[in-house]
Amino acid sequence: MTSPHDPRVDVYIDALPVWRQAICREVRELVHAADPGVTETIKRTNQPYFVLQDNICALLAAKDHVNVFLYDGAIVPDPEGIITGGHDNTTARTVAVRQGETINRAALTAMLKQIIANNRAGGWRRLKGKGELAPPGHLGEARVEKQ
Repeated sequence: MTSPHDPRVDVYIDALPVWRQAICREVRELVHAADPGVTETIKRTNQPYFVLQDNICALLAAKDHVNVFLYDGAIVPDPEGIITGGHDNTTARTVAVRQGETINRAALTAMLKQIIANNRAGGWRRLKGKGELAPPGHLGEARVEKQ
């Protein structure tokens, strides 16, 4: 069995200060726990991406925080209010985690699972264009959302 971890992502994380490493490793763990089919890669020269049929999320360590870019087309609900940026972005939104902050593991996991379900149902672009969303926990199935 091959490792789900890409060694290039290890290099990216290992080069960060300890507190940013911890955040990146925690997000990495959550993404892989959300679905065993998730793979890792590097895009845009050195940015870690987590993929399953399409982008799920990406990591970008900034000076005072780590950005988790959620590629959800702004269609995944955020009932816990963990999204910190990109509210009007039609491709990805951001969860910024600063030193000393705790990741809302349950909320982030729920959003990751919904993104994965949407990817399995054809991706957010197709779903958004047709007014469909995959219900949480129903991998590969889509349903029409009532307006």
